[in-house]
Amino acid sequence: MDGSIQFFTLFLLGFFGGGHCVGMCGGLSSAFALQLPPHLNRFGLIVLLNSGRIASYVAIGCMVGLIGQFGMALDETRWLQNGLYLAANVLLLLLGLYLAGLSAVATKIEALGKPVWKRLNPLLNKLLPIRSAKACFAVGMLWGWLPCGLVYSASLYALGSGSAAKGGMTMLAFALGTLPNLLAMGWFATQLKNLLQKRSVRLCAGLLVAAWAAWRLAVFVGTWH
Repeated sequence: MDGSIQFFTLFLLGFFGGGHCVGMCGGLSSAFALQLPPHLNRFGLIVLLNSGRIASYVAIGCMVGLIGQFGMALDETRWLQNGLYLAANVLLLLLGLYLAGLSAVATKIEALGKPVWKRLNPLLNKLLPIRSAKACFAVGMLWGWLPCGLVYSASLYALGSGSAAKGGMTMLAFALGTLPNLLAMGWFATQLKNLLQKRSVRLCAGLLVAAWAAWRLAVFVGTWH
């Protein structure tokens, strides 16, 4: 896949996956935003919080991209990249169905990251409530490691990118796609609290994510003919 097309695809993955962010991270994002120190610039801290999250996503992309680079160097085959692409979109489809309340399979996949989060969560608790800009950025970095199927899906794309640099850029494109939704949830935390709990919102967002993944799979399968 051409690099620019792949990065744009990952940006759209993050953007259209905003519904998943609403369902999975909306409460956490709102909680962080409501804890921000009132004497500091609120919007600046929300941007800083999300900058820490993005930094972690890029670090994850570099790490898995490096792993993929070694794997492809040992066995340079197209089937490996195709397999990772297929797995990423199947996972995204499951996430959409989970958000829509139609399937709980995705929760089993997200459970894979719980051992890592269990070790990081005590560090997060020490930084809460947020009292400074440095703590805000650190909280954002820890937030980036929260078990999330959408991040796992993007990481599979990064794994198939073939290098640490491309893996990092892949995750950066994905992170920038998620930014508008999570900035809005941080800035309008109180106003969005009731909206995020609406069944209709979760259903529409989940079906949108699932439809996007289904379309990508259909295009992929179509290339075989």
